[in-house]
Amino acid sequence: MPGKSALIFGASGVTGWAFVNEILNDYPKKGVWDQVHALTNRPLKQEDSLWPKDPRLNIVSGIDLLKGTQEELEKTIKSQVKDVEKVTHVYYLAYKANKDLQQELEDAVDMFKRSTIALDHLSPALEFVVLQTGAKMYGCHLLENHPTDYIHVPLSEDQPRLKEPYHDMLFYHPQLDWITSYAASKKWNWCDTRPDIIIGFVPNQNFYSLATVLGIFLSLYRAVEGDGATCPFPGTNKSWVAKSNDSCSDMIARQTLHLSLNLPASQKGEGFNVADAKKPESWETKWPKLCAYFGLKGTAPPKEPLEVRKYISEHLDDWAKLEKEHGLKPGIADSDLTFKGFEYFLLTQFDFDRQYDMTKTYGTGFTEERSVMEAWGPVFDRMRQGKLMP
Repeated sequence: MPGKSALIFGASGVTGWAFVNEILNDYPKKGVWDQVHALTNRPLKQEDSLWPKDPRLNIVSGIDLLKGTQEELEKTIKSQVKDVEKVTHVYYLAYKANKDLQQELEDAVDMFKRSTIALDHLSPALEFVVLQTGAKMYGCHLLENHPTDYIHVPLSEDQPRLKEPYHDMLFYHPQLDWITSYAASKKWNWCDTRPDIIIGFVPNQNFYSLATVLGIFLSLYRAVEGDGATCPFPGTNKSWVAKSNDSCSDMIARQTLHLSLNLPASQKGEGFNVADAKKPESWETKWPKLCAYFGLKGTAPPKEPLEVRKYISEHLDDWAKLEKEHGLKPGIADSDLTFKGFEYFLLTQFDFDRQYDMTKTYGTGFTEERSVMEAWGPVFDRMRQGKLMP
């Protein structure tokens, strides 16, 4: 039997990177994967990616999913993705951020539609399509307006969709409605996966990457304040104790690959929470462990607020010295490719319990769980290896 062939849209993103990495490291076992096509928007060299050198890897950069007609997009994909007709598994992890939320919604729906139709047309071998959604399905992004009457913790996949006016503001809903209709008569299966805040390594920088920003912040904090210094949590007392389930990109990839290789046709089109473990954590339990990785002592929030971005901005000269001393990639700490201030939002505004019910995913036969540092530690290790931090 021939092996599987994966195509990943958004391969250099915070989750896409891990999908390529897990496949090239033969998850779930050797012999499953014959090929992986890593589609990225911006150019990415193999040596910068930190992916293993492997003849199965095909990096394809620069395909604009919104450019041209559907026929032109399919022609472009066919010309650049060798053996596209053998693709069995499509993982859609692409995202185009836009401060114009209506335009962001329209782009998100069009990109997913066009890419899925293209692969459906181009690959008769297609078996499975995955759309990654997230905790917005449960209204977590609404913060103080998040519903508690019809959506409640632990957050489970069978809870109802958001009601108006929030329903139509979330692009996941039209994406899911479209594929439900389009795939109804198709022989291939599909599902959506729902991580919370994603903890992962990005070689090419990213609009939102909490691990990248905290890695830079804690490295800088140690350099400025000294080894063993006390580092208070840069959030609020309420967010310090709020329960949630981190979703590290390695575990998202493993759980999603497991689902896409094992889900029966009877579960076509279902949603699945993906996270590191069944039990939730809080910053109260996580922060001291993250700080310890950097030789710091993590403590509760201070009386005077500590802001990550403000601290980085005030010590950019110190970071420039670290870049020189350690041969780091320049410009990472203050990159225009990062949405500045998002970390403040994540560390202070998510101050309510939003823990997941992981029963459904673990009920499919997946068994692995990861501790806090089994999830975060490899991300920081990769940042050092990739010269993003000292």
